[in-house]
Amino acid sequence: MRLEHRRDGDSRTLASDVEVVDTFLSKARGLMFRRSVPDDYAMVFRFAEAGERDLHMVFVPFDLDALWLVDDEVRAKQRLRAWRGLGAETADTVVELPAGAAADVEPGDTVRMVE
Repeated sequence: MRLEHRRDGDSRTLASDVEVVDTFLSKARGLMFRRSVPDDYAMVFRFAEAGERDLHMVFVPFDLDALWLVDDEVRAKQRLRAWRGLGAETADTVVELPAGAAADVEPGDTVRMVE
């Protein structure tokens, strides 16, 4: 499985190492206590419906790019700082990527998982 970014008919792979978290505990833990993630990594949080989704960087010692999606459309993007970053937006899917991986992603673009 990989994470694909699409804009204006062009597509590129954002991550080829995708971890989907779908249980309460895995969502609560997220990337806490990890020392790093590979450059081609993404953590994807899926929810049954769109709602306010918040992220924190407590116990995450590296910066991340976060994407908030509704129906695969990017609604918001934010760089979250190690240890102290906070973010909240409406989403049915939230994606966490290594800092810089989402540099070319903009609201209105499409990001989706592909087999």
